[in-house]
Amino acid sequence: MSSMYFTEEHDFFRKSFQDFLQKEVVPHIEKWEKTGDIERFIWKKFGEMGYFGINYPEKYGGLDLDLFYTVIFLEELQKINSGGFAAAMWAHAYLAQTHLNKEGNHEQKEKYLAPSIAGEKIGCLCITEPFGGSDVSGMRTTAVKKGDKYVINGSKTFITNGVYSDYLVVAAKTSPELGNKGISIFVMDRDVKGISSTKLDKLGWRASDTGEIAFDNVEIPAENLMGEENKGFPYIMQHFALERLIMGVNAHARSEFALEYTIQYMKDRVAFGKSISKFQALRHRVAQLTSEVEVCKTFNYVTAKRLNDGEYVVKEATMSKLISTKVSDEVMYDCLQFLGGYGYMEDYPLARLARDSRLGPIGGGTSEILREIIAKMVMDGKEYKPAT
Repeated sequence: MSSMYFTEEHDFFRKSFQDFLQKEVVPHIEKWEKTGDIERFIWKKFGEMGYFGINYPEKYGGLDLDLFYTVIFLEELQKINSGGFAAAMWAHAYLAQTHLNKEGNHEQKEKYLAPSIAGEKIGCLCITEPFGGSDVSGMRTTAVKKGDKYVINGSKTFITNGVYSDYLVVAAKTSPELGNKGISIFVMDRDVKGISSTKLDKLGWRASDTGEIAFDNVEIPAENLMGEENKGFPYIMQHFALERLIMGVNAHARSEFALEYTIQYMKDRVAFGKSISKFQALRHRVAQLTSEVEVCKTFNYVTAKRLNDGEYVVKEATMSKLISTKVSDEVMYDCLQFLGGYGYMEDYPLARLARDSRLGPIGGGTSEILREIIAKMVMDGKEYKPAT
């Protein structure tokens, strides 16, 4: 199946990225998992290697490659067993940068996108709020225009790279009376007066910094508006398709990693005089899980191909995240069980994998919200159309 989507150039890129991760990242993972602070040097190295510019224009330092290079980037990041490190990288490259690339003007791209691709600036995307969660249209953060400035007030939470980033891409209501039709997108520097952040203590994704951010009368120039005023909601919805497919790909990749490790452990582990891989109940459960992961992977590749070809795959990407993250949690639960007491130990990979996987059905739209989106499309005939 891989040959349907991956060329020799893709395979070379995968091997090169694997080698890079083993040399430059893996030796530091345990430290970053403990500190929750990914050191700046690695961002710069990612930038130097072009990894933050995979699908961005050459004009701003990108490589302008197809989406399957991104798939490889995501899959291999999941196989070094730090969901937090992976999240910090892809949230920067595919959340903050995506909005800059799609809605930003040339000046904004020169100031923020180009240095982001180079690994010189770190970005974060600020949408979720303490009282909103998956209800994007219910956000309370406001941006009031006063002369040639906007004044931002409100708060955001669960923001990946929300503490150590250099700039923020922020959604706020410019016309609250219009509900979701009154949301706009802005970009602003971290050091603007009135922005403060608090680091959150999480179950998993421990290497990444996740922040709650407050905006207290933050004044920014009117030219920091990205795209058109009051068009923020359709911009956000449009890019959710990519984010949800990313999380689907992440899920199938970490599931493969967990199963590969567990199968080898089962072959080596002897109980009652034989390898536990020979016990029918265990091997049949592994067969079931492997089948489900392969189905998810195949569907995710098909969806990635359609997105790469320019189709608007909001339904399929939503399905990808919904099912792939559910399967991933099942894989982690059972693989940890197959390891017995060792699965519960931090010296073995399944403990962290289980923690990191659990965010899958929550972040980027909870599974409950995703089911309702799919229900609206398949039962009510609702159509979602791209904003740009």
